[in-house]
Amino acid sequence: MTSSSFTPPVAATLDDVAVLMPAYNGQADVDRTLASFSEAARIHVLIVDDGSTPPIVAPDLPNMSIDVLRMPQNGGIERALQAGVEALAARGFRYAARIDAGDLTVPQRLARQRAYLEAHPRVAGLGMWTQVVSRDGQPLFMLTPPAEPDAIRRVRFMRACFVHPSMMLRVDAVLAVGNYREAYKAAEDLDLFLRLMQRYDCANLPDLGLYYELNEGGISATKRRRQIVSTLRLQLRYFNALNPYDWVGLAKKLLHFVTPYKTLQRLKKRLYAPRASL
Repeated sequence: MTSSSFTPPVAATLDDVAVLMPAYNGQADVDRTLASFSEAARIHVLIVDDGSTPPIVAPDLPNMSIDVLRMPQNGGIERALQAGVEALAARGFRYAARIDAGDLTVPQRLARQRAYLEAHPRVAGLGMWTQVVSRDGQPLFMLTPPAEPDAIRRVRFMRACFVHPSMMLRVDAVLAVGNYREAYKAAEDLDLFLRLMQRYDCANLPDLGLYYELNEGGISATKRRRQIVSTLRLQLRYFNALNPYDWVGLAKKLLHFVTPYKTLQRLKKRLYAPRASL
């Protein structure tokens, strides 16, 4: 069964799913993001407070159980996610649903992703299509990565195949491949997904699941050069000379290295804006 033909039932429970959200300051963004969740079942959340000043406080929201794991000091998203996955495993959760403070989700996202993963035991990571918006909520462009595992493997370096905050991950699979790591700074998500795809499948639901806020203070902007270097290292490590898409992906990443961030964003808006109404 392909992901495009999959119509999941409404989950009766989400007790084995936890939303995993790292946060560094930005209490208002944390509150707004968590308030966007709407599910028929009770929602479990783990906020990893990465040394915020003042500390992040769990908002009081209906139908939601929220725990805060406080890191002793700010150590970066890689350590925060690593600690979060370990904490979820210790608490018995099977699935970790990623989201970042400032992003918004769509109703029933957790139920849809959990149902798909239950029906596809080989899939260790499942993303969704994403609407990129400005800080004031205006639609900018749509991210519609391929849905099927084989297509993702072919073009994994030519284009972004996953939107990290839209992913639901099998906790045991993440731990089996070594969890999030600090080896590839600012590209910890790609590092994890590549390792997952060596042993499992990863896929996308071809439906809108997330509103991703384009934040000029986010990792993709403030740590862009580090992220590009880490991505290039990963491309070279997993490079397949027989796959033409790997060659195209390498050329694109080298072009990104010399192209200003704002120029790339303008190009993305022009390329993807026509699909923003999907």
